[in-house]
Amino acid sequence: MTKSAEGFARVAREVFAPIYPIIAEQALAWSGIRDGIALDLGSGPGLLSVALAQRSELFVIALDADPAMSRIARTAAAGCVGRVTPVTGDVHCMPLCDNTVSLVVSRGSIYFWEDRARAFLEIERVLRPGGVAYVGGSFGTPELREAIFTKMRRRNPNWDSDVARRSGRATPDTLQKELAESGVGRARIREEEEGMWVEIKKDAISPRAR
Repeated sequence: MTKSAEGFARVAREVFAPIYPIIAEQALAWSGIRDGIALDLGSGPGLLSVALAQRSELFVIALDADPAMSRIARTAAAGCVGRVTPVTGDVHCMPLCDNTVSLVVSRGSIYFWEDRARAFLEIERVLRPGGVAYVGGSFGTPELREAIFTKMRRRNPNWDSDVARRSGRATPDTLQKELAESGVGRARIREEEEGMWVEIKKDAISPRAR
């Protein structure tokens, strides 16, 4: 298990933990989806995966490119036996069949994807007809965003500049261009005070599903 994975998991548990139940509730409310298969992309230690499983009847795949993170997520998933499955995999070429996932949620990993257009197309591929995805960088609520920034500034004096640099890699204009480049059928940007989401929907009757 790498030191970086352990450090990331510790920060997620000690600082970011309150946002995951809120993000899970938002995704479930926006989508209206509460059963089937969910996919947590860039799942890290699995806290969002567990929050989704605890608040719905979904079976959640926690997918992360780092095998060390998948091992950490197995510990977090212990309380959701059979409901959360950590998987090591790449968002650009996911080890999942076409048209199988009802809900995709990803918080924070979008800023690290090497080819977002390809990743968006992969997300659409694995979504079942009628499925929806929310991938972005929300902090849950404006109040939680401020609390997290306060704590992270104590841990990292460069926190604000680090956030600005990451956000600069995925501005709304950039994401719109990448969505157009990807060729996904239905997508939009949801901008809110606490963060931003790319929403991808797959039509109930889709040419790719035929």
